[in-house]
Parts: sequence; C-alpha cells; structure tokens
Amino acid sequence: MTDTFNWTKAYDSAHATFPGWRRTPIIGITGNFGDKGCELAEGYYQSVIDAGATPVVLPPTEDLDALTTMLESIDALILSGGGDINPLYLGEEPLPALHSINPRRDKCELLLTRLAADRQIPILGICRGCQMLAAALGGTLWQDIPSPTVKHSQDLDRSYASHTVSISEGSLLHDIFGTDSIAVNSFHHQAVRDAGPHLRVTATAADGVIEAIESNQHKSIIGVQWHPECFGLRGDTSMKPLFQWLTAQAQSYADARRLHSRILTLDSHCDTPMFFDQDIHFERRDPRILMDLHKMHEGGLDACIMVAYLPQGQLSEESYAKALAYADDRLERVRQLAADNADTLGIARTPAQLYSLKAEGRHAIMLGIENGYAIGRDIRLLDHFAKQGIVYITLCHNGNNDICGSARPREGESICGITDFGRQVIGRMNELGIMVDLSHASEQSFYDALDISTVPIVCSHSSSRALCDHPRNLTDDQLRALARRGGVAQATFYSGFLRNDGKASIIDAVEHIRHMVDVAGIEHVGIGSDFDGDGGVPGLASAAEMINLTRQLLAKHFSPADLSLLWGGNFLRVMTQVQAESKNAQ
Repeated sequence: MTDTFNWTKAYDSAHATFPGWRRTPIIGITGNFGDKGCELAEGYYQSVIDAGATPVVLPPTEDLDALTTMLESIDALILSGGGDINPLYLGEEPLPALHSINPRRDKCELLLTRLAADRQIPILGICRGCQMLAAALGGTLWQDIPSPTVKHSQDLDRSYASHTVSISEGSLLHDIFGTDSIAVNSFHHQAVRDAGPHLRVTATAADGVIEAIESNQHKSIIGVQWHPECFGLRGDTSMKPLFQWLTAQAQSYADARRLHSRILTLDSHCDTPMFFDQDIHFERRDPRILMDLHKMHEGGLDACIMVAYLPQGQLSEESYAKALAYADDRLERVRQLAADNADTLGIARTPAQLYSLKAEGRHAIMLGIENGYAIGRDIRLLDHFAKQGIVYITLCHNGNNDICGSARPREGESICGITDFGRQVIGRMNELGIMVDLSHASEQSFYDALDISTVPIVCSHSSSRALCDHPRNLTDDQLRALARRGGVAQATFYSGFLRNDGKASIIDAVEHIRHMVDVAGIEHVGIGSDFDGDGGVPGLASAAEMINLTRQLLAKHFSPADLSLLWGGNFLRVMTQVQAESKNAQ
C-alpha cells in the first residue's frame, strides 16, 4: 500500500499555525530503563497528546544539573510504571516476594519527585509512580500486598478493566470522574501502605488496598495505582479526564510561571532575621526557615522585606539600648547575608533598584523594622535607621509603646492611639521617606495615623476582620479609609488571622484577598506573608509555594494586570510616593 503522507503539506501547515501561536504545556514522563535503553510505552505519550499537551521523555539520571534543567523545562510530571522500588532506599530489607528492581531509576526518581514537589510542579503518578510519590513524600509501601482478596495483577489484556475502586467524595479524583466508583485495570503486587504527611488516600479496592492518593494541601498531585494510559489504545476514553486534568494543571502552572517572569513579585513582610542566631543557610534550601534563596526561586518570588522584629519590652532606658543594639545587629546580618551571596542577591532601597536586580537575575531584600520600640524615645534614631535603608517601620507590636497603642495591649495597658511623641515620629518618617506601617496598631492608632501622615500609610501584614474576627485584622471601614487615603493593606498567611478556628489553608488566604479587594479596590491590596513569624498555611507553607497563590488567583479570574498590582505594584506605588515626597521636602 502506498504511503499517502504529504510531508510538504504538513510542513506548510505547521508554519501556518505560527502567528499568534501559544505553546501547549509540556509534560515530562519518566522513562523506563530496560534492555534496549530508555523506553516508554505508547499509551503514556499518546494520552498526553490526546489531552492537548506535549510529551517529553525524562531519562533516568543522577546528574543534578540535568535533573534541574529537566524540571525547569516542564509544566507537569508523569511518574510512569515499572519494576519494584528498592526497599533499601526506604530503610527496609527486601522480602522474599520482592520482584525485580531497577537501580537505574529509583534514586533518580526519588530525587526528581521531591524536587518537582518543591517546585510545585503538577504530578501524576501511575502504578509504580503512585508508590514513588508516597515514598518520596514521606509515606511507606507494601513490598508485597498482605493477604489480598482482589486480584491485583490481572491476566486480562491491559486495556480492559478487571476490578473496581471506591473514590472518596470531595477528592480531586471524585471531581475528575464525577463518580463514587470506577472500573480499573491492575498490574502490581506492591502498593502504598501509608500515604504520609503530605498526601491522603482517595480511592481503595474492595480489599482495602490503596488505589489512589492526592495532595492534602490543595496542590496538583495525584497518584493512581492502575494504568489509565492503557485504555485509550483501543479507543476507550474513560480515563481521558485524568490526563485532561493534568494538562489543565500544567497550563495553569505554565501561565503562572510566565506571569512571574514578567512582573515583580514582592512579599512585604518576613521575619527570617529572627533565626540568624541559629546559623541558618539562606543560600541553601534550609528546612528551618520558610524564606531562603532556593524557596524564593522555586516559588517565583523576586523580593521580600526582611524586618528586624522586636518584641515589646519595658519602657526604660536600659531596655531601649538593648532594643537598638538588637535591631542594628539584625540589619547588619541581613546586609552581610546579601554580601555573601552577591551573585544571586542584593539589597534594595527603592522600587527602581528592585527592578534592576530582577533584570540582573538576582533576588532582592528590602529592610524594615517591626516595632518602633527600636527608637525608644529618641526621634534622632529615625535618621540612623533611614541611613541604613529602612523602607518602613511598624509603629508597634503586641503591647503599647511610646509611639502608639497596640491592637493587643498587654495586661494593665489601656487601649489608646498615637501619642504626642508618635505624632513627631510620623512627621519625621514622612520627611525621611520611611513608610508608616500600622499592622499591629489599635484602631484608634490607625485612624490617628491616617490623619497625621501627609502621605499614604501601609499595613504590611494584616488580613480581613470581617472574615476572621481578630484585633490584628482590618475592619471593612478601615480598609475603605485606607483606600481613600491611597494606602495599601497586605494580606497575611498566619492561620489565626485567616480563620477563627485556626484551621486555615491557601483557600482562606485567597478568600481574604478577594474580600479585601472587593472592599478596598484592586489598587489597595497586596501580599505580606509573615513567613518565619507566624505565617504559613497548607498550600502556602513557605516562599516555595507562592506560585500556588498566583495559580489560585488566576483560577478566581484575577487578571495578569490585577496580579501585577497585588504582587507588589500597589505597595511599590506607595513606596514611590513616600520616597518622592521626602525628596520634595528636602
């Protein structure tokens, strides 16, 4: 039979699609290393193509540079099926029922899976890949399923189902298939024993064997114990929704990454300097802190404002001296941190410097002080801190000080507003171009400061009191008043400020942002995580997960222009105005 393929016509057609072209998401699929080298069954790549994405094969390798480049190049990951996982890598001795293992894959894929999860890349694990997900993310496996009553290794053709699984209502899998039970194929004797701390079980066989797991932190991670890619080879589309889900997640991830590459992303409040006494490694992925260079890169975060946080102490000269020394020490350590990592990190004082650092491919830190207690009663210290490049001072913390009343006064303290000394402080801050931050301040202090300041004020890490009744949050009236004066409120991620029961997640953070935007307007809301203070909730547990917030907001129909404002545009507008007014005053 003559091959009728017209390659010239196909060539012309490919070029005709170029104008206005938007690339389809790229899904990496781990290859199986066999006798003939790196192999991949047809069902995997064809299922990806049929779902509207572009498949690429990821060969097994332990080369860290190659693994990193692979992950930087894909929008989603499929962990494919294959042989048993070496129990030695999971701290176990092999049982007699263990089948053949593939040493070329295990170490690579354990690392690849963990790194992909760190980067928030959407993941679909299939059969062995489901087990790999659990193993890499803290779960455990059965080397051989104990006493099964369902046949889990069928003799039937792979493209036909052999048993059913029950799906948990409210799970991603239930949303995808829209049913409580589906028929699946089955080719395994190993299985997930415990899903671990980051995943939850969402489907089981009739004998209780775990058939599916997914993220318990609102992330795009699913593992299935069956082989959905086999069904499509004979025209059965029952499993296509799973690959369409992964393609949609890959597109969402790609869109968010492209957006972050174009806009400046700023987190207006983190307390990482509190940990500097623990010899942290900011240049590495340090598990003791929520903000470091690796996490900033993984989450697509360009810049953060690191504060010297001071708990409220005694109103005495001795305590003031200690507070000043501590603030100076923290700020100097931040500067030294930047100097030690000058190829990837810089200190910025102005918005223009932030944009320059982004253009150079470097992350940025701005400096702040949390609690005006650092100046005691000496207003001249504002000039001292201005020379160090401070961009804002939070006027108080928990407890009243000489500047103003706190939203949470200590026992025996009254609820009050800005003091006479505080009026002088705000006036001098205006003259020096230091933003006035009213997070932690009482309502009276807030309204007093609005009246006193000649330039807009900010709340660097405060959420909505209408959604969570906490005195640290802002009422709708405060949000509207702040907006009328051109200020900005930065939603924060401390669980206690997001939900009254303290059981918050990224979903609650998004709801606070949406409500604050509805009340104050898109031009007056931003993001201030409070990482390494009290901030961090499931789905937004560190700087590495900031990309998840963008994906959630895009899904809620916030536009790229909206995201540019929320991710720093609004805050930097106020900073620019405050610094410009300072220059005019001089």
